[in-house]
Amino acid sequence: MSEQDISVFDALQIAKDAELKSAAFYADAITKTTNPWGRNLFQLLTEFENHHYQKLSALEDSLREKGAFIRYEGKKVTVSAPSAGLDTREENPKSVLAILNMALEIEVDAKKRYITLAHQTADPDGKAMFETLAEEESKHWTLLNNVFWSVNNQGLWSLPK
Repeated sequence: MSEQDISVFDALQIAKDAELKSAAFYADAITKTTNPWGRNLFQLLTEFENHHYQKLSALEDSLREKGAFIRYEGKKVTVSAPSAGLDTREENPKSVLAILNMALEIEVDAKKRYITLAHQTADPDGKAMFETLAEEESKHWTLLNNVFWSVNNQGLWSLPK
């Protein structure tokens, strides 16, 4: 293994560890959120971070076994606004805002990590995979930022119309 291979595997391990920590953070957020829509949002993000972990693991396996990057098609973030009649008030906005603020930081860090990996990767499939992962983390950030604004300014879990 060359020095570059070691750095790629080290970078993948760091990214995988971060995805696991993110998934655990969102799973914990579910238990600290009373609003059903908020819990659903954190469940979706938990599943998304686990999906990223699985894809990074598959990439690592492929690099070790074949020396090749894998193609990653991405996964769409689908969150619908709370349905009519659903109580979207947040009983403990300060606590939720702290969770959302930390989540925003997590997503920024993840995006930066994947952008760096994309710049360091010459392989087209590898570069595309890391760019797609960065885009997905950016979409998570935008979603969380919109929810943060709503909880902060209206005391409601909602998305812009």
